[in-house]
Amino acid sequence: MHKMNFRDFGLDKEILKALEKLEYEMPTAVQQQVIPFVLENRDIIVKSKTGSGKTASFAIPICEKIELEQRNSQVLVLTPTRELAVQVKEDIAYIGRFKKIRCAAIFGKQPIEMQKRELRQRVHVIVATPGRILDHMERKNVNLEEIKYLIIDEADEMLNMGFIDQVEAIIKTLPLNRATMLFSATMPEKIEEICNQYMIDPKRIEVDSKDSTTEKIEQAYYEVEEHRKFNLINKIIYTERPSRCIIFCNTREKVENIIRQMKNEKYSCRGLHGGMEQGERLNTMQRFKRGQFDFLVATDVAARGIHIDDVTHVINYDIPVEKESYVHRIGRTGRAGNGGIAITFVSQGDVEMLNDIEEYIKHEIPKREKEAIQEGERIFEKQITHKAKGDRSDKINREITKIRINAGKRKKMRPGDILGAISNMEGIIPKDIGIIDVQDTCSYVEIFGKKGDFVYEELQSTKIKGRIFTVKKVRFRSF
Repeated sequence: MHKMNFRDFGLDKEILKALEKLEYEMPTAVQQQVIPFVLENRDIIVKSKTGSGKTASFAIPICEKIELEQRNSQVLVLTPTRELAVQVKEDIAYIGRFKKIRCAAIFGKQPIEMQKRELRQRVHVIVATPGRILDHMERKNVNLEEIKYLIIDEADEMLNMGFIDQVEAIIKTLPLNRATMLFSATMPEKIEEICNQYMIDPKRIEVDSKDSTTEKIEQAYYEVEEHRKFNLINKIIYTERPSRCIIFCNTREKVENIIRQMKNEKYSCRGLHGGMEQGERLNTMQRFKRGQFDFLVATDVAARGIHIDDVTHVINYDIPVEKESYVHRIGRTGRAGNGGIAITFVSQGDVEMLNDIEEYIKHEIPKREKEAIQEGERIFEKQITHKAKGDRSDKINREITKIRINAGKRKKMRPGDILGAISNMEGIIPKDIGIIDVQDTCSYVEIFGKKGDFVYEELQSTKIKGRIFTVKKVRFRSF
């Protein structure tokens, strides 16, 4: 039987090139089923666990269908958390990089004026949390009259977090001749109602549960008193040797406390919780993704935004208060076909919660005995290190040179001026030039392939709008 390949979908070569650089090899089960329907502009309801490759299942066909020259946004993706908004925006931007697709992530706790400026430019795809995009809609900062695709991602989580009324308010304002896609790990009644009300003859796709969280992840729990938990974590780390591990706590105070103790033990670790500044949270996530430290200690606020393929262990230092959180937490490991280990600490008052979780996941979590763990050698004395791992996007970024030109809207600079000046250089064709972003005081232009250095050198003496401006190469930031 023919093994399916991304070329089989008849995709644009610019998208296939990006997929190759991003090391997307074979379409996952969800991608095989979803991509053809999105290409046909069908409404779809997808029930699939996190880690199944669902973001790419809508990102790939959407990048294919976007019309670059259209001024107003064509795609709106709604996500429950800012971390997820950033993640989805990055995924779409990288897949659409060589096609020059522009994306914006719009979420709370970020200056609204900055977002307003971004939304005034041509943005093909908006990825947003519901509250913040509604705010922009009310202020008339955004035009959604030409939205062709609405994607509601992690719909059950939107419901849990109380955002579902906002989601409905947004849907009611969108054009009727759009395709609507809803992705959810579970299908509560309220979500079903939304599907019935706002979708036209939707295609239902359920990804086979044999790939389910519980089967790929080895689960276990230890009975342990609160004051002995840190000692147990030490033992587990010494014996299991996790190469990348997330430790979940229920409060930010607990996160800070454990980070303090772990740093005393010389572990390479960082914390992540809702009390941190937005930039710091995103920076911590990015560094963890790149393997710059081994242990992330986090509250549930972080659980939904972490999509990293090689987390080997999840440890529930505190048993989660909501049984749904257990599935989201342990789903941070065992992703993309890898195995994973999820360990939960259960203290005296937690037994009932453990029973609730077991009933919810229809699986009995095996108990492990503390005595069975050998003391093991101290991990940092052996200096076990793993190479900082580049993001999948690094390959694409290496192929692109980003240049900053010291003039923007205030000096009446327009994208066409930059495009014209660079296109006139010897040996440069329009396909060598990527996204041009003109801001108030400066502009950025991306040059593809090996021509970046040549364009940079030429710009030192090339006039744009009759003047020579200073230029410099800039590094890519993912957030």
